[in-house]
Amino acid sequence: MISRGFCDAFLDDSHRSFREACERFAREEIFPHAQAWEEAGSFDRALYRKAAAAGLLGASYPEDYGGGGGDLFHEVVQTEALLRGGSTGVLVGLGSLGIALPPILALGDEEQKRRLIPPVLRGERVAALAVTEPGAGSDVAALTTRARRDGEAYVLEGTKLYVTSGVRADQLTVLARTGADPHGGLTFFVVEREHGYVVSRALKKTGWWASDTAEISFPEVRVPVRNRLGEEGSGFRCLMRTFVHERVFLAAIGVATAELALEESVAHARRRRAFGRPLAEHQALRHKLAAMSTQVLAAKAFAYHTTARVVRGEATPAEVAALKNFTAEAARAVCHEAVQLHGGMGYMRESLVERLSRDARLLSIGGGTTEIMNEIIAKAL
Repeated sequence: MISRGFCDAFLDDSHRSFREACERFAREEIFPHAQAWEEAGSFDRALYRKAAAAGLLGASYPEDYGGGGGDLFHEVVQTEALLRGGSTGVLVGLGSLGIALPPILALGDEEQKRRLIPPVLRGERVAALAVTEPGAGSDVAALTTRARRDGEAYVLEGTKLYVTSGVRADQLTVLARTGADPHGGLTFFVVEREHGYVVSRALKKTGWWASDTAEISFPEVRVPVRNRLGEEGSGFRCLMRTFVHERVFLAAIGVATAELALEESVAHARRRRAFGRPLAEHQALRHKLAAMSTQVLAAKAFAYHTTARVVRGEATPAEVAALKNFTAEAARAVCHEAVQLHGGMGYMRESLVERLSRDARLLSIGGGTTEIMNEIIAKAL
């Protein structure tokens, strides 16, 4: 594949060796079970501890809290490598800590960081982020889940929706309303399972089957003040910073999805024969593969360049929004062509490209819809 080393100039030896470790883990610990886990709708919880033991959880987190001390490129190459295990659901399930822990790291005091981060990075606890509600998605200012101070605790009331890893989570990073101001009245809390939140239901999705997704209810749940992150009203700004990293993560999934779909298509075109010769010897299909490859290269270059700008602190929200849109569309388009090239087999659940095509659909929705991204881009013009 010409995309394999296309952007390696952005990487150093630590990134390359980490990528190899992640690919080995995907090959040995994920790929043999991916089909069964997808059909079951969840993966073995022991995988968290295995990933931690292999040094794969929290690659970019400070070593003081059990992380690898790396940068955002470690997360990008990890995303690309782990998807080679054949399950986006497993990837995002293992990766839910990537959106649940940043508010703790950004707003938490030293006691909170040492209490709430290391057990997750050791694979002992599962962390999830709970922001979206039945009546509020991209419009974060419309959140209604409330946190009312009552002595040395806050009483949380409300419902959260589409919580990745919410069914099995041991702790939720919850954005709740502590004041009337649409933006300045939002505060993050870490709500632990023992505090009494309720998993109302496990949600059935089009894709990402191996990753559990939950609706969570907070029926007057008492959360100790020591689990509030930062001062009251500090949540919105922190969430906006968290969105940048989440969107880079989703872009990396888009690139990896498109790249894997392309590889599957090239292998199929060389293997499958029609009218007396391999599909790869038919010019129309060769040109289709060439166009798919061009989309993958463009998406990967965009992703790595933008990641480098994020690492240097130079990227704007509009650049990250544009990256998310571009890679989501590249994944959709390449997967569409991959299914078409596979013919009937591309429509079968035993086919990897069928799974990838379903999984790719969420990339233009999760982390901010394409339409919201376009608004961010348009405001920067």
